[in-house]
Amino acid sequence: MSGKFITLEGGEGAGKTTCLKHIEKLIRQAGIDLCVTREPGGTRTGEKIREILLDRGNIDILDETELILMFAARAQHLNELIRPTLAAETWVLCDRFTDATYAYQGGGRGISKERIAELEQWVQQGLKPDLTLLLDLPVEVGLQRAGQRSTPDRFESEDVAFMQRMRSSYLDIATREPERVKIIDSSQPLENVLLQIDHIFTEVLAG
Repeated sequence: MSGKFITLEGGEGAGKTTCLKHIEKLIRQAGIDLCVTREPGGTRTGEKIREILLDRGNIDILDETELILMFAARAQHLNELIRPTLAAETWVLCDRFTDATYAYQGGGRGISKERIAELEQWVQQGLKPDLTLLLDLPVEVGLQRAGQRSTPDRFESEDVAFMQRMRSSYLDIATREPERVKIIDSSQPLENVLLQIDHIFTEVLAG
């Protein structure tokens, strides 16, 4: 037996930070041991890679370099944190995982799904989340919300066309894997978004 692996995905301005805290609260209130982490990052090495990837000054990073760095951070994350935590029967809640790679590097950058899948198999050896919540909203709405925050990072600075491709890729994944990926309409008021999450976790925690 092992812990559950739950991930939270979504585009810019989707409200991931607030929703992540809400999910954490639900799981902890159920008396379940939980580890909350993020990608890229989650380990000392992963966080250093995150700094490189998000730094707006790194305009010369090749798309292929970006993809490999994502999986380098993920390999470290899986080995140091995710796999040992799940083996200890503790749940893992992760802000982004490989679905984000298919959406941002695949949809956004145009790297083939086949190339990403090769790296996914090599690094993850079949490990996938048990449940993924996808916070979905129109790109224009998300960018408007995100623009009200601090200075955008390298990904937040991408244009609308990039974000549209990214959103389409996320929705394609949800269509292909409806049992794992649950779409949350995050264009709604926050109260309604949290109610959608509550409904999903009523079943998850009962199981």
